[in-house]
Amino acid sequence: MKEKATNTHEYSVSEISGAIKNCVEDAFSHVRIRGEVGRLSRPGSGHIYFDLKDDKSVISAVAWKGVASRWSFQPEQGLEVIVTGRLTTFAGQSKYQIIVESVEPAGEGALMALLEARKKKLALEGLFDESKKQALPYLPRIIGVITSPSGAVIRDIIHRLEERFPTNVIIWPVRVQGKTCASEVAAAIKGFNSFDENSIIKRPDLIIVARGGGSVEDLWGFNEEEVVRAVAESEIVIISAIGHETDVTLIDYAADKRAPTPTGAAEIAVPVRIDLIAYVDDMGLRLRNAVQRFLSSFKDKVRACAGGLPRPSDLLSFARQRLDFAAEKLSAGLRSAKDKKRLQLAKISSNLGRPDGLILLASKKLDTLSSRLLSGLFNAKQQKALMLAKITPRLSSRSLIKQKHDFDNELMQLSKRMPIAFERVKNDKNNQLIGFGKLLKSLSYKSVLQRGFAIVSDDKDKLVRSGKQVKTNQLLNIQFADDKISVIVADNEIAKPKAKIKPKLSKKDDGQSSLF
Repeated sequence: MKEKATNTHEYSVSEISGAIKNCVEDAFSHVRIRGEVGRLSRPGSGHIYFDLKDDKSVISAVAWKGVASRWSFQPEQGLEVIVTGRLTTFAGQSKYQIIVESVEPAGEGALMALLEARKKKLALEGLFDESKKQALPYLPRIIGVITSPSGAVIRDIIHRLEERFPTNVIIWPVRVQGKTCASEVAAAIKGFNSFDENSIIKRPDLIIVARGGGSVEDLWGFNEEEVVRAVAESEIVIISAIGHETDVTLIDYAADKRAPTPTGAAEIAVPVRIDLIAYVDDMGLRLRNAVQRFLSSFKDKVRACAGGLPRPSDLLSFARQRLDFAAEKLSAGLRSAKDKKRLQLAKISSNLGRPDGLILLASKKLDTLSSRLLSGLFNAKQQKALMLAKITPRLSSRSLIKQKHDFDNELMQLSKRMPIAFERVKNDKNNQLIGFGKLLKSLSYKSVLQRGFAIVSDDKDKLVRSGKQVKTNQLLNIQFADDKISVIVADNEIAKPKAKIKPKLSKKDDGQSSLF
């Protein structure tokens, strides 16, 4: 069947796709769309792909890496947001999508819902447990402050510290608002914790994280998980002072202490110096009064005890009386003791013999010991003689001759073995020497000359390795295997002399010929 002719223009797929793309981009070059974030993905390229949906429809959205990296607020699945961008089409899948340029939460309600969900998640992990919170140091020597160096917050903190109790302050400057706020604050907390006693900057005893008031979006950096986890993991005590008293962020729950304002954090960190001095003075006065009362009471007790003691003269009078009685009895006692000793001596003197009898008794004992000494020497002599008789057979000439004979036999056997061993060693060394000679001969250049080769050198005995080195009328020396000759180079050929020229050797000649 013949088709009916028509003048309708035929589009290619690319043409119709491009026309639709231009139409959509011209009509919706700048739009704001409100919806819930769904099916969010962040591939390795850095781009963000997500869906915007309501109860009836879904629109695909894409944010390029360079744009998304500048956002202070990042979309999360399930959060209601408002995006700004332009509509376009994706020809590869025949669908339309929005290229997102900016994203913001759809009111504070959405942020508060996200904040509450994140709070429950971190609380389940135990980051807000009271058991993990540390006690504040009473008098911190060094206080680290994490805040903006150009704001009024740091001036209020330093001014309040100077009023109450001046101390050392280390400022770690960070951005307290924007996309890098969370990462900079977390890095500052970790940086303070990395200091030790060997560091140039001493480790602070207390950290204050401070910022002035602002909206929920402005304070959002202090609700990020990165900052909350850094505060919970800090080994140094942290006081959070974010915003005003009504502003609450997640680091307030993770910090060891929350201050309603930055000025309040300075008041919590240190006591009032004047009050402390007054307290110390009062305690010193009370201590002095207590010591005086104690000493006064002790003196009264000593006086009371002294009143009950007897007088020293009364204590010594009885001793003096006993001493007098003893002195009187001493002389009589000495006389009585002398008479008793005299009677005892008289009784003993009758039992003592004359000295001659004692000497006779001692001489008899000496004779007895002398006779025993002679018999003992005789017995010892007999024992040594028996021992010598036992050893003598072993010292006979026969045993010595036998030992000499055994040594001679051993020496003879060694002398017979020595020539054989010497001959074997000599043959081994000769074989090695012959092998080395063959190796030297095979590696020597003279063996190459014997195969018909020759060595060409100039008049300075330097080798000529190429014909380009040779010049006209140059004297050359040619070394053969059996002799050495000298030649002169002509223009195109080598002119040999008719007769063999015997070179005249100089005193310093090393055996090679030279032509004059």
